[in-house]
Amino acid sequence: MNLKKSEALLQRARQIIPGGVNSPVRAFRGVGGTPPFIVRGDGSHIFDADGNSYIDYVGSWGPLLLGHRHPAVMEALRAVLEIGTSFGAPTEREIQLAEMIREAIPSMEMIRLVNSGTEATMSALRLARGFTGRTLTIKLEGCYHGHVDSLLVKAGSGVATLGIPDTAGVPAAFADSTIALPFNSVAALEEAFEKHGNHIAAVIVEPVAGNMGCIPPAPGYLEAMRELTAKHGALLIFDEVMTGFRVAHGGAQQLYAIKPDLTTIGKVIGGGLPIGAYGGRADIMSHIAPVGPVYQAGTLSGNPLAVAAGIAMLTELKKNPAIYAELEKKTAALCASAPAGITLNRVGSMFTFFFTGAAVTDYTTAKRSDTARFGRFFHHMLERGVYLAPSQFEAAFLSAAHTEEDIRKTAAAAAEFFAAG
Repeated sequence: MNLKKSEALLQRARQIIPGGVNSPVRAFRGVGGTPPFIVRGDGSHIFDADGNSYIDYVGSWGPLLLGHRHPAVMEALRAVLEIGTSFGAPTEREIQLAEMIREAIPSMEMIRLVNSGTEATMSALRLARGFTGRTLTIKLEGCYHGHVDSLLVKAGSGVATLGIPDTAGVPAAFADSTIALPFNSVAALEEAFEKHGNHIAAVIVEPVAGNMGCIPPAPGYLEAMRELTAKHGALLIFDEVMTGFRVAHGGAQQLYAIKPDLTTIGKVIGGGLPIGAYGGRADIMSHIAPVGPVYQAGTLSGNPLAVAAGIAMLTELKKNPAIYAELEKKTAALCASAPAGITLNRVGSMFTFFFTGAAVTDYTTAKRSDTARFGRFFHHMLERGVYLAPSQFEAAFLSAAHTEEDIRKTAAAAAEFFAAG
């Protein structure tokens, strides 16, 4: 594969951007080689600076449910460009987007728009501590909630890919406020609440883990989490930055019929543009400034471009509920190509091929995967025009733009690799 222009761009970038990238996993450290520099996207495909075309299973890390450059999203953006891109003042579209989110996710009785998923989780945790008057947070090993200081403890994703110490640059006091427990272990949750119940402000969890690869919750796990938090007066925070509007229109909480106290969501509500939100019970959200004592602010929160694109995205999803059944069908067809000796985890249109023959149920079992073999698989697929996340510890995603021909080509490329051993 010719990546001469991408290689030149990478060398240029390294002179001014750390590692040549603005988010670590993009550097391809987990798989080796040169990352293609992308120049455009269209439907289910992306195109690099060297003229190569790829079937895209990253989709800006999940939010592009409709694919790249969906006409409704592009038209919404064009309309906003006629009136302005940022005001730092209220607009009616912000209300409309919040109402659409609440309609899809009723547990989000009140909503605050922010600029990213990281900002949403950071703000939700501050709110949980302010509401409960407690300081400890439980997170689950391998779940990533953005680069929030207190949550970079066994955080999976890029941290796992690069082998970075979990708390480098994070004061010990911040890390000490976080209790990291194994995902899918009810016993660990019970023990933590027995020891620290009166000091735990919240449990934050990806209800379907996506940042150590796709790992679904074990039967009864989320139910036990809901019961324990309610019993001990702690809040349950669902980080649905990845699962919101992805695994179901109402997110994982709809899929598993669990009602959290707070929810965080990300750029899916902006059609892929930079935005996030957190929301939940009205009595909790009423503790946020200006009506409460918990401060959080942002000049670009609810910016017109992201909000307009989000309204267009959510309108399309509501108008075409059959999208979810179609995504389920296509993803199931693609995942049927996983051979014996590979562990396939899938929830809806999220999936991961783990290069291990054993079940993957948590961070420990995910880390047993053969990352070197995954790297070979990744480059085999890239050479054949299939773009996957450059890490064993990430989920892949389908969009409504993926065609049966895309699925066929992808499955054929994967089958070729596995047939060769």
